[in-house]
Amino acid sequence: MNLEELELIARSVRQENAVYDYEVNVCMDLACASQGAEQLREALIATGDASDKKVLVRRTGCMGPCSSGPLVRVDPDEILYSHVKESHAEAIIQSLGSEPVPELQCDLNEHFDKQVRVVLENAGYIDPEKIDDYIARDGYKALMTALMEMTPYGVVHRITESGLRGRGGGGYPTGLKWGTVAKAGGDTKYVVCNGDEGDPGAFMDRSVMEGDPHRVIEGMAIAGYAVGASKGFIYVRAEYPVAVSRLTTAIREARRRGLLGNNLCGTTFNFDVEIRLGAGAFVCGEETALIASIEGKRGTPKPRPPYPAVNGLWGKPTLINNVETFANIPPIVRNGGKWFASMGSERSKGTKVFALTGKITNTGLVEVPMGIKLREIIEVIGGGVPGGHTFKAVQTGGPSGGCIPAEMLDLGVSYDALLNVGSIMGSGGMIVMDDTSCMVNVARFFVEFCMTESCGKCIPCRAGTAQMYRLLSRICEGSATMDDLSLLEDLCGTVKETSLCGLGMTAPNPVLSTLKYFRNEYIEHIVHKRCPAGVCNIQAPVEVLA
Repeated sequence: MNLEELELIARSVRQENAVYDYEVNVCMDLACASQGAEQLREALIATGDASDKKVLVRRTGCMGPCSSGPLVRVDPDEILYSHVKESHAEAIIQSLGSEPVPELQCDLNEHFDKQVRVVLENAGYIDPEKIDDYIARDGYKALMTALMEMTPYGVVHRITESGLRGRGGGGYPTGLKWGTVAKAGGDTKYVVCNGDEGDPGAFMDRSVMEGDPHRVIEGMAIAGYAVGASKGFIYVRAEYPVAVSRLTTAIREARRRGLLGNNLCGTTFNFDVEIRLGAGAFVCGEETALIASIEGKRGTPKPRPPYPAVNGLWGKPTLINNVETFANIPPIVRNGGKWFASMGSERSKGTKVFALTGKITNTGLVEVPMGIKLREIIEVIGGGVPGGHTFKAVQTGGPSGGCIPAEMLDLGVSYDALLNVGSIMGSGGMIVMDDTSCMVNVARFFVEFCMTESCGKCIPCRAGTAQMYRLLSRICEGSATMDDLSLLEDLCGTVKETSLCGLGMTAPNPVLSTLKYFRNEYIEHIVHKRCPAGVCNIQAPVEVLA
C-alpha cells in the first residue's frame, strides 16, 4: 500500500458516511458496556432501520465521562446524551433533525473545554474493529510519511524535538531512548509496547488499546523504522480480554492491508507485531521483569545496567515504551515536533491522559495539557467532590505515588512538580479523596498492594513492605506507639534506598507523603486512639475514654 491508496480508502469511507444524514455513536467501553450499551446499540440500529432517516449507528471506544454512561453522541449536531437506556432508542431516533431529548442531554461543556485531545483524538469517533474508520481520520498517514519522506534519524530527531517523555511513569525522554536503541549495534532489535497496566484505579492504556488499537500499532511501526527493529511485541495483561481481542483484530487487518509484514509501503522495511499475555503480576510493569516474562521466564527484575536499550529481549537492543507513549507518536510525526512541544510546560511537553476516579463527580478519562493546575482537573473537569463533602487529597501515580493535600490544589501538573511534593506522574491514575477518607488507612491500602505484588527477589522490598504494612495496621488498630511511628519512617527510607527495582523504591511514597501532609492523623490514631475520619475501628482503652 502507498500513500495514494491510503488516501483513496479515506475518501471512500468519507463518501460512504456522507450518504447518512446522522451518525449515532455509542460508547462501548467497559463502563458503558456493563450498563447495557450493546443492547442499546442494537435497539438504535433496529429503530434507525425502521425510520425514514438515514442513520449510521457506530460503536466506539471510551468517550471520557464514564460516570455518565451509557453515552451516545449524535453527529453532525454534536449532541451528547448520558445515562441512555435501551428504551430511549426510539426517542433519540425520532429527535434527529429536531429538538434533542431534554432528559438525556448532557451538559459537559466545562468537562471538555479544558481538555486537549491528542492521544484521545479518535475517542468516540471510530469503530475500533474497522481499520477503514481509522484510516479515514488520517490513520497510518504518519507511518507512510516516515517511510517515504523521512530517514530513521529524521524520525528520531522529530520525536526528540517534541520533548515527549515516557508516559509509563518514569518520564524518561522518549527521543533519547529511541536514539540509544538506534545507535546500538546488531542486526536484530525489538520494539515492546508495555500494556501491563496494574495501578489501582488506572484504565488509560486499556481504553486506548480497546478504543484505538491501530494507533498503538502505527506508533510501534514508526518506532521500529526509527530504531532499526523488525519485530514488535505488545505485552497485555490477560485481565484485558477486550483489549486483546481488539488488538488481535487490528493486527490481522493491518497485515491484510500491507501495513504490517514485509516491504511496507513498497520499501525494504519489514515490521510485524505479536501479542504476549501477562498473568497480572504488577512487577511486570518494570521493564526488565516484563522482558523476562516475554521470554517465558518468571517476571522478576534484574539490576541495571545493562539497560534494555543495549541488552534487552533475548540479549538484543530493545525499545520499551508504554501504550500512551506510542499513541502520541503518529500525531507528532504528522504535525511536527514543534507542534507537540508548543503544548505543556517547560520540561513536561504535550498532554497527559488521566483516569480520574474516587470521590469525584465526573469519573472517567481526561486528557489535559501538561502544566494544568490540579484544581482545574478536580473542580472544573471532574466537577468537584459530590455529596456535600470537602476535598481532602488526591493521589497520583498509583501505589507508587503520593497523596497531595488540598492546600496544593494550585500545583501545576508536571513530572518535576509532582516529584517535588513527594508524588509522581506514574502512568496517569488520579484518585480523589474527601473528608471521609482516613489517610493512614489509605497509606496502608497502597502498601498492602505493593507487599502483595512484590516479586520477593530482594529483601528490602519483600520484608520491608511486609513490616511497613504491619506497623500501619497497628496504627489503624490503635495499638501502636510513637516508637512504632519512628520505626516506620526509618523503614521507609531503607526500602526506598535499597530496593532492586521501582516497585520497592517507590512503595514508601504513600506513607511518606501522608506523614508529611497528614501527620496529625497518625498522631490521633497513636496518642488519642481515634480515627478522625471514623474509618478505622479503634477500640480505645477505658482510661482514654475517661
